[in-house]
Amino acid sequence: MPTTEGGGGGGGREGKEKEEEVEEEEEEEEEEEEEEEEEEEEEERRRRGRRRRRGKEKEEEEEEEEEEEEEEEEEEEEEEEEEEEEEEDE
Repeated sequence: MPTTEGGGGGGGREGKEKEEEVEEEEEEEEEEEEEEEEEEEEEERRRRGRRRRRGKEKEEEEEEEEEEEEEEEEEEEEEEEEEEEEEEDE
């Protein structure tokens, strides 16, 4: 019975082609993974930017509210002072 050592001839070429196909597929998969990672990073940057903008807007709103409250308090104090002065004048 003959042995099958040596791979039987043309098998070497097929093996190289399959190996190249596998390498190409692996490279494509790596590229796809890299693209997905880049997309995820970009989306995360956008989210952070939106959060930052929202945070700034919220901060500005809070500052405006504080200023309005301070103005109202000042107006109330002025009115009270005027009333006191009027009472003293009477």
